[in-house]
Amino acid sequence: MAVDAKAAKARLLARRAELEGRSTQVKSDMRHESDPLVADFADQATQRENDEVLAKIGASAAAELALLRRALERLDRGAYDTCCRCGEHIAPARLAAVPYTDRCAGCAAEAD
Repeated sequence: MAVDAKAAKARLLARRAELEGRSTQVKSDMRHESDPLVADFADQATQRENDEVLAKIGASAAAELALLRRALERLDRGAYDTCCRCGEHIAPARLAAVPYTDRCAGCAAEAD
């Protein structure tokens, strides 16, 4: 069963837009645009702890965005459903579950 390239691209682009929006919001929150730092030291410490969590969320979004960009490049080259390790086809069910994967289930299991 072949992968529907048009549907895959739409799904990847939708996820990319979602993550770009999240990334923008994280950056805004870390600049405290809508929630300025308070004068109280204890409350400020709590805000800074939240910044650490936001930074991790932002890093996770950035990492997934990079994977999505590579998946879109593979899709444009016609190699979206081809495993980068063994050259076999990646199962459509796997691509549906992990749309940015570049490895078949066997190669992904070996890598772990």
